[in-house]
Amino acid sequence: MSIHQITIVGTGLIGGSFGLALRQAGFSGTIIGCDKPAVLEIAETRGAIDRGEADLERAIVGSDVIVLATPVGCILSQLEAIAPLVAPDTLITDTGSTKEMLVQRARLVLGDRAATSVLPGHPMAGKEVGGIEQADPDLFRDSVWLITPIDAGVPYTARQQEYLNLLTAVGARVMALDANRHDRLCAWISHLPQMIATALAAALRDEFGDDEGVSQIGGRALREMTRIGHSPYSMWRDIAMTNTQNIEEAMLYFEQQMAHLRENLRGPALREIFESANKFGER
Repeated sequence: MSIHQITIVGTGLIGGSFGLALRQAGFSGTIIGCDKPAVLEIAETRGAIDRGEADLERAIVGSDVIVLATPVGCILSQLEAIAPLVAPDTLITDTGSTKEMLVQRARLVLGDRAATSVLPGHPMAGKEVGGIEQADPDLFRDSVWLITPIDAGVPYTARQQEYLNLLTAVGARVMALDANRHDRLCAWISHLPQMIATALAAALRDEFGDDEGVSQIGGRALREMTRIGHSPYSMWRDIAMTNTQNIEEAMLYFEQQMAHLRENLRGPALREIFESANKFGER
């Protein structure tokens, strides 16, 4: 069994980069893109796809692998829409940032077929700005591509393994883990940093407005801390809605740490907090 055709639903930054990366890695099959016509035109011009199709049902015809590279809310609805239409040996995968709800939805719509027909995925790569214009064939190189098998006790099918081999070919490091652990870890290492950056950038905007002194005086640390504050609400709205509890717990603990810092600006505990942070940095 081999992969001859892949449909990428959502040819923006992630989907477009994946198409470019597949070509760069030597994938010789056909790549179909599904998105808005204007986006598909750019994706085809850039070589990320061979052909574009705005209609989802037509875009998946004949494909061995379907990659849902849209915001998480869209992925859930698209999975429901295509599940009854695809052949049993067609693999459905995704690039969404939360996984538990997708696993639940796959089990609901596909039943016993879910573990072999769906392989949830999440590339830990991206930029603070999206769009096909930002697509990069090296986006996934040396990045972790998380996989959350629906049933860890079921071996990978031949098609799933071939897809995983493609991920390795584009330079990603594949790592499998449970969907629950995925969402909790990502809440801390990805979603919480985004919320902190967003809150800091919004606070600076509220406090100083367009004061040029902030950008003139602020150095590398400020730029790094607020860079991802440019990330789009449309993507993070869905992440917040599908991983609410984990993000709330992470934010609550962070708020407690900030309160502890505030209360010890002149106290001995300040040293302990810095030393703890330094030990994490040493890892």
